[in-house]
Amino acid sequence: MTRWRPSPHIPLKALGLHWREGRLLAPEVPDDSGRVKGVRPLGGSVKFGETAEDALRREFREELGIDVTTVGPPIFIENIYSHEGSLGHEILAIFDVAFPDAAFANTSRISFREESGALCCAEWVALDRLDLPEGPKLYPEGRKAHLLGSRQGPLSAGADRR
Repeated sequence: MTRWRPSPHIPLKALGLHWREGRLLAPEVPDDSGRVKGVRPLGGSVKFGETAEDALRREFREELGIDVTTVGPPIFIENIYSHEGSLGHEILAIFDVAFPDAAFANTSRISFREESGALCCAEWVALDRLDLPEGPKLYPEGRKAHLLGSRQGPLSAGADRR
């Protein structure tokens, strides 16, 4: 098992929010023992010379094999966090995304491989199941209110822009 640690630099990452019946598509975030400690929207790092939107589209093609469409402009947040005792710092461009018609329509759980080769699973998760004392966390932490606002439509339609 590969043990992931945050970068010592401040990367720009692009994340995509895809909703189905009020549930967010999000892959699992494991701790070092392999236990699921949370979920995070799909996406990844923006490469030098690539726009955040292009990076997001590339990540969805690489991970899920589909071409997504962004819906509205992104919101940008700064995320300073700790993962397994290591400090992390990143800038996130978060987009609402639409899938092609019928993509994963009859699928509740999607398996895919990260660039590192690690096997990952994503599923549509009800936000009310997250951030409970006994349940998994939503990462980045503290963004559940933003996502609850976007669940009814694109982030640009009413989410707080701070």
